[in-house]
Order: sequence, then C-alpha cells, then structure tokens
Amino acid sequence: MVVVRASGYLFDHQIQYPAWEPKAAKLQHWLQNLGVGGVILLGGSAPELALRSQQLQNWSKIPLLIAADIEEGVGQRFSGATWFPPPMVLSPIGDKNPALAQEYAEQMGAITAAEALAIGINWVLAPVVDVNNNPDNPVINVRAFGETPTDVSCLATAFIKGAKKYPVLTTAKHFPGHGDTATDSHLELPVLPHTPERLGEIELPPFIAAIEAGVDAVMSAHLLIPAWDAEKPATLSEKILTQQLRKNLSFDGLIVTDALVMGAIASRYGAREAPVLAVEAAADILLMPVDPEAAIAAVCDAVKTGRISPDRIRASCERIWQAKQKVAYGEENYQEDKGTRGHPDAGNCVETLSALPCLPFSTSSSVSPLLAQLAQPKAIATAANILRESTQVFGSVPLELAKESGNLRNLIVVDNILDCEFLCRTAPALAIPEQLGYKSQLVDCHTPSMSVCGGEETFSATVLQLFIRGNPFRGSAGLTQMARDWFKKLLKTGELQALVLYGSPYVKKLFLAALPPGIPCISSYGQMQQAQAIALEILFGRAYQNSR
Repeated sequence: MVVVRASGYLFDHQIQYPAWEPKAAKLQHWLQNLGVGGVILLGGSAPELALRSQQLQNWSKIPLLIAADIEEGVGQRFSGATWFPPPMVLSPIGDKNPALAQEYAEQMGAITAAEALAIGINWVLAPVVDVNNNPDNPVINVRAFGETPTDVSCLATAFIKGAKKYPVLTTAKHFPGHGDTATDSHLELPVLPHTPERLGEIELPPFIAAIEAGVDAVMSAHLLIPAWDAEKPATLSEKILTQQLRKNLSFDGLIVTDALVMGAIASRYGAREAPVLAVEAAADILLMPVDPEAAIAAVCDAVKTGRISPDRIRASCERIWQAKQKVAYGEENYQEDKGTRGHPDAGNCVETLSALPCLPFSTSSSVSPLLAQLAQPKAIATAANILRESTQVFGSVPLELAKESGNLRNLIVVDNILDCEFLCRTAPALAIPEQLGYKSQLVDCHTPSMSVCGGEETFSATVLQLFIRGNPFRGSAGLTQMARDWFKKLLKTGELQALVLYGSPYVKKLFLAALPPGIPCISSYGQMQQAQAIALEILFGRAYQNSR
C-alpha cells in the first residue's frame, strides 16, 4: 500500500532531491524488508530508466508498480523519449476539429503507454481530468485538457482509450477536481468553496467519464471542500473518498493519494497521522509518504489498536493484487481468467504476488529491443503535428531581415535557468537566432538586474522569447515581474522586433493588448525544443531556411 519516491538515476551521487529520494541501501531495505509495493521515479534518461526499473524489480520480493508523472509523454521526465506539449494544447485544436483533437489524445495515450512499458514503467499517473476554469491556477493550468467538462471528458477518455491498448495502469487526477483553485497544494491547502450542485455540474463529469472508460486508478486532491467535509481535505476524508467516490460514483479501482509530502497535507497532519487518516478515508495506496517507515508503523499500530480493521487492509491489498494482475497478464487475459485465479488470502499476499510475472518485462530480457520502441518517427511526427496545429500567429510573419540588420539581440527570459530541461547550448531558441546573426542573452531569477543583463550595449532590434507556465512550487501561474519589466523596456526603447511565448496561453492576452500592430507574436503551448523549432521557423521563414 506504500509507493515511495526514488531517483531515476542509477547511482547515489546522482540524486537530485535527497530530501525525497533515498540512497540505494535504504531503498533496497524498504523493498526487501518492509514490503513497499511501488516506486515513483523522476530523473535520468529513458535508457537509464530501463536499467533502473529492472534493478528495482530484482530487489523486491513481489512485482512492483513503477509509476511516473508522464502527463506529457515519457520524454517529459526521461530524456530521449517522446515529449508531447501539455494536454491543454488539444483544446484549441478541438475548437476547430473535435475529431482530430480526440485522435491526437488517443495517440498520446497509446504512445505514452508503449514507451512507458519499454523502460519498465507500468503505472502512468495520467490523465489529468481537472477542469482548469481558473486562469490563475498555479498547479493545474495547461496540465488540464481544457476549461469545460465536455472538453476534458472527451479528451481524457480518448487518452485512456489509447493507453488501454497496452498493459499499463492509468490514473484520473485529482479527485474531485483541482481546476478552480488559485493556491498551489504543494505549498498550502486550497479551499474549493462550491456547492454540491456546482461540483456535480463542473468538477465531477470528467471523473465519471474516466471511470466509465475504465480508468484503473483515481488520485485524490489535497483540497478542502466544505460542502462535503468542512474539516478534512479530500485525501483524508471518508465523506469524499468513500461516500462520493466509492459509493456515489461506484468506483471500485485503486484510490491513490496525491503525494503526502506536499505542504497541504504534511505541514498540517505530519508523517504518521496523515497515512492513517488516508487509509481510514479509503485510500488503497499512500503515495510518497514523508517517512515511509513511520507511515507503515503508524498504519500497523492503527490496526493493532482497532482503529483500522484488518478487512480494510485486506480490501486494499486485493485491489492492488488485481491491478498488478492486469499489468502482468494484460487486460483481456485478466478479465478472462480472473474467475479461476481467485483472490489472495490476507496472510498469503506476498506469496501470491510473487507468482506473478516480473512487471512489466523479464529482468533477463535484452533492453535494446525495448529501447527501439522509443521516440519512433511516427511518435515524433505526432508531437510535431500537434504543435503546428496549435501554434498561434499574430501579426505579419516571417520577419523581413535586411542584409545589414545591425546589432540584433535574442533575449530569452525563463524562471530559473538551473531547472530548464528545454534549454541547452544547441536548443533552437538559441541556435536558430544565432545562425541569423542574433546575439543571445538569457535572463532568469538569478540575474541581478536589467542593467547587468543588458550592460551598456545597445541593440537595433530584439526578439523576446518568454518561457512562462504554471509549475508546482512556483506559487504563481502568471507573468513574472521580470518578464513584464523587459517587455515594457523594449517597447519603450523601440527595440522589440518580435515576441515569442512558450507555455501558458493565459498570458497571451496581456501582451497582445499592449503590443503595437507591426510587431508579430507567436504563441506555443509547448516549451520543449520541438516547440521552439516550429515557432522560430514560422517567425523567420525563408531567412532561416536559407541559413541552414
């Protein structure tokens, strides 16, 4: 019932988040001696993950669920695999062609599932089925498929349909809906003040659709919803997880908590009480508890004292066993054979699970053929087509570049260059303008001031590229003051030649309202290098083609 966080890298000295990611010896102890049943991974390349997942399966006495937050494809977290733009990219495509948007969503689900299996991931923590109808939402934002229950329901179920072609688990999150909040639950506890009628109209329909589509798991949200429970957040609320999800929506799959290390839960309930409350509420899986050993001990103590019944534990173990059977044997074979396999006895679960095939592939098999399934031309083309269909152009393009263009600047503004997985020396955002004679400058939160970045050098024209999207722990989904200041300065000096926005569509209106008609603007939902290349090829057109 416990899934722990671990580094996707192979060696201890590569661990990037030591507060959350244990060293190898401790992780091995958890898997071998404490019976931890799953791992959620972050970091490393896709080929490394193939080896890492084999290592973890070898350490464990029972087949593991190996999970990852890969809402935008495997390449979002593990380099080398296919990286899709965020799910909201499909919403404007659907406005023009609903059938095409659903086709893309299904392809995203299928490609994500296939590439996940290739590297040992058998639990896809997607799709997000929150309805993002709050532009200021710092944690959901473009991770949602759209702003209406209809859009989200159609696209999320198409994603699930695609993923179900492969033996992986899918997850609808974050129940009962995290879309209409302006607080980051990684930091604080948001409050959803709506009536039951409003929740039934906006928040719940995508979850109902996902359940009908056969989603394997539902992840709870760290939200306080006074209309249903004025005291406990959804993750810890029996009124919400048992009454609303289990009974009212008739969901009989896995209920998994959102990460218990998040501030909304950890800072209020601690390392021992939060897991017990979650199990009491109906959670089958405790994701990323603050202290896994303390969480296990606390739940065991709660059983010993009679606070939690053995039947409650047995019910969760049975659901987990069934989910692992689906992964091991495939959905069709599992459905055909589940009547003859029976259910695990509560005292014999380890032996029963140990008899399952190693998930999702044998540790003795060769990794190379599996890696050949990653980033195939069709998958890369699908991501590119989605980006092209959704990239918006305002003003006249391509730019007319004179032979003697003067001193040109390519100014890139990001939140934190140290965390940028989409920027490197050869990234199109840098490389394409430099091929055309632009001088690149990068600005982030570590840049002391505007004057230091610009120095005394003057420029005849500046292309301003802004990377802005809501991200966990940032606390804001909107414009940074740094981006505002640079935009205003370039308008004032008359240097602004073009504006390129990557990420959030919500900031676009603010810029367009102040942008002079003669200055073009390109807006892309994606921030990855493929998105950069497409946006800048549109901006520079023939000039870029001639420079190649």
